[in-house]
Amino acid sequence: MTIRRAVAAIAIAGLLAGVAACGGDDSDTGSGTAGITAEGTDDGSELTLWTRAPLELQAKALVDAYNKSHKNQVKLTIVPNDDYVAKVGAAAGSGDLPDLFAADIVYVPNWTKAGLFADLTESIKLLPYADKINQGHLAAGTFENKRYVLPYVLDLSVIFYNKKLYKEAGLDPEKGPTTLDEFKEQALAVQKLGKKDVYGTFFGGNCGGCNVFTWFPMIWAGGQDVMNPEGTKSLLDSPAAQKVYATWRELQAAGAIAPGSKDETGPTWVAAFQEGKIGVMPYPATLLSTASKTVDVGVVPIPGADGGASTFVGGDGIGISKDSKKAQQAWNFMAWLTSEAGQVDVLAANDSTVSRMDLADNKYSQKDPRVLTVNQVAGSPQSKTPVAVNFQQAFNAPGSPWMTLFRNQVYGDPAGLAKDNAALTDILGQ
Repeated sequence: MTIRRAVAAIAIAGLLAGVAACGGDDSDTGSGTAGITAEGTDDGSELTLWTRAPLELQAKALVDAYNKSHKNQVKLTIVPNDDYVAKVGAAAGSGDLPDLFAADIVYVPNWTKAGLFADLTESIKLLPYADKINQGHLAAGTFENKRYVLPYVLDLSVIFYNKKLYKEAGLDPEKGPTTLDEFKEQALAVQKLGKKDVYGTFFGGNCGGCNVFTWFPMIWAGGQDVMNPEGTKSLLDSPAAQKVYATWRELQAAGAIAPGSKDETGPTWVAAFQEGKIGVMPYPATLLSTASKTVDVGVVPIPGADGGASTFVGGDGIGISKDSKKAQQAWNFMAWLTSEAGQVDVLAANDSTVSRMDLADNKYSQKDPRVLTVNQVAGSPQSKTPVAVNFQQAFNAPGSPWMTLFRNQVYGDPAGLAKDNAALTDILGQ
């Protein structure tokens, strides 16, 4: 995440009063949501959709499939990642949002509070599989007991390990780590190979978002949380969190973390694994097909101190904007997106995780047990999408208090944990 995106997110929060006033106009949203059917309306309307550039492949596949099978036609606009938040903020202020727009799930609570999305509570209830849709994304898009978004594209965190290096290290290539201690032991076993430029593990040591995505699940898997339910207090000094920090601190002391980790800000944090130089590390599940081109990849859920399984359910949610005059038609696209045709025939067919747990075991995942593992962990009770209005400032922004906390725990003085955790609470509670 860049400073520009952080500032843009704060600016959008500042639009709350004005945007909410616009959203209260029935001519903007009421005409679309009142009396909506489960399928919406397919009458040949043109719809506009904005998507962040990282989701271009999935977005194009979805839009192409929808346009080929419906009278409505969706016009897709791909926006550079670093420009997206500012573009949405400007359009929200001028009343020019598209009919549909996707949002990084960590921004969704901010934008629902600011009134950027139309209320879809009753529409979602009409879906016969509503209780099967990923609950983390639905919760992130819920504000004052009203639902505003559905999952668009999921991005999950899992453990990837290099089966070739495991064999060389005398490890079972079919058994990845099931506890944090096993994770540490297996990383150390690869490190002991003493191979040039090969290390036990890697992490984004200067990337807040990378470690939200991969370290939070290690805490959740142990049954503990990272924040209070309101997202206003940090709990990152808990025993489960301390076990996570200790694990990485011990790996660092043993020289098992690749040296590039300390300065890694995110853009290349998966590169070393794809080059076959890392034994085991937490990883984005969406990159399985990419990593598998160069590495014999094993996949297991992210474990906690005593086992368990969890994932950070990231990615993007999608909603109908407050400015749309075609919400009935826009809902037709969203209902199709969550249907088997959208989930299995498009997303699963293109190696993306489905957002409906009843479709996790499908004809595509059955061909690759690793994909099934990814789909199933998304439905784990301990798999979550954390919700906090000030999430960006607290965790993802460069120099965030979360970055200070985990860098101190791995590279500095861990004795300041209580102080660093309190700094996080100060931001979250603003």
